[in-house]
Amino acid sequence: MHIILVPDRLATARTLNLTPRLGLAIVSGFIVLSFVMSFLFSWIGVRFNLPFATELVAAVQRVHNRKTEEYVRDNISSMAVKLGEMQAQLIRLDSLGERISKLSGINAPKHEAKGKDGQGGPLIQTSQPLAASELQREIDRLAEIVEQRSDALTALESQLMERRIKTTLLPTIIPIISDRIGSTFGHRLDPIAGVSAMHEGIDFVADPGTPVIASAGGVVLAAEYHPQYGNLIEIDHGNDFSSRYAHLSKITIKPGQIVKRGQAIGASGNTGRTTGPHLHFEVRFKGVAQNPARFLQQGTQIALNSPAAAKPLVPAVKTVAPAGSARAAATFKPR
Repeated sequence: MHIILVPDRLATARTLNLTPRLGLAIVSGFIVLSFVMSFLFSWIGVRFNLPFATELVAAVQRVHNRKTEEYVRDNISSMAVKLGEMQAQLIRLDSLGERISKLSGINAPKHEAKGKDGQGGPLIQTSQPLAASELQREIDRLAEIVEQRSDALTALESQLMERRIKTTLLPTIIPIISDRIGSTFGHRLDPIAGVSAMHEGIDFVADPGTPVIASAGGVVLAAEYHPQYGNLIEIDHGNDFSSRYAHLSKITIKPGQIVKRGQAIGASGNTGRTTGPHLHFEVRFKGVAQNPARFLQQGTQIALNSPAAAKPLVPAVKTVAPAGSARAAATFKPR
């Protein structure tokens, strides 16, 4: 920047070249000079006890303190509002945990409300905001509650995951679409020999070729012909549980194969010791036959019960269908 100075008494003009560095130096010098003059003015006022200087310094200090207090008060008020929102969200989170607990049938861990006994009364708001120490105490208390709720929900998630795994590996899906049940679990009059005998499964009456699915996931132990069962499939579901599917007309899986819950494994038929086409379905625990109706009726609830604890149930069939089928599933009722 070029500045041309023309004096009244001189015929020649003077040129002043103003560079950015020179401009920055001038501004910096002005700022430093202002600070020095302000400090010197304050020192003179205090040193010689000049009233106007002291009042000026006090006025500047009051303005600064007022702005600082307003800033702190506004921030504390904002934090208090956020704290109230977090408390409301925590209440909703507690309600959500209770609903999940009721729907899943799992009792959520009890919470100990420290320093938060029964409270209430009319709402009378005051203009005085919370102090910083009070706000810090509320934040610490809320952080402790959030940590407790987090631990409780984590425990609930673990229990739900454990139940899901157990349910997936338990034979709770009806293995075939059937119009009726020919024979239930328990003692009966043998249809061929005509003598009293133990029937260790459920006979689902179905036309030959009706698809049969795995009642639960597992590993195929056997997929072969048996003199009594005919074409037989046995699946190991882990935890000492297994299931059998007998009298099949077709087998579509092999021993050692891993099958998923609801996967097609064969088709119903009339092979082995039988009087007509049907599916003979068994559930065994440690090799001992259990009533399949207990598993098919209770579904996910069976994961919480011992296989030897529940009483045998007799199924009463409306319409039998595998899970996910468009047809209605069988309903089982105690005798």
